[in-house]
Amino acid sequence: MFRITKQFHFSASHQLTCLPPDHQCARLHGHNYIVEIELAANELNAHGFVRDYHDLTPLKRYIDESFDHRHLNDVLDHEQVTAEYLARHFYEWCKARLPETSAVRVSETPKTWAQYRP
Repeated sequence: MFRITKQFHFSASHQLTCLPPDHQCARLHGHNYIVEIELAANELNAHGFVRDYHDLTPLKRYIDESFDHRHLNDVLDHEQVTAEYLARHFYEWCKARLPETSAVRVSETPKTWAQYRP
C-alpha cells in the first residue's frame, strides 16, 4: 500500500458549550489548526503517484475560504466543533472528491492530534 500525506494550516476560534462553564474549552478560544490528509493506493498511477499533490489545491482553497480566521461553530452550524468532529468533516469532504482518501488528522496544539479513519 502506498500512502502520501499533506498538511494544511488555518487559524480559527470555537467554543465547546457542552462542557462545564469552568472548563477552559467552554470559553471562546482559538487554535492554529493543522489538517493532514492521507491518501492511499495499492498501485501508483501512470505518473508514479498515488495522486498528484497539485490535485489537493481545492482542499487548500476550501480551508482558506471557509475556515481560516472564522468561528467554527458558525461555519459548521454545530455546537461541539472538536478536533475529532473536524477530522471526520474534512475526511468526508475529501473522500467525495478524492477517492484515495484514507484518513484525516487534525491538530489543535503541537502535542495533540485527532484522526478519522473509517
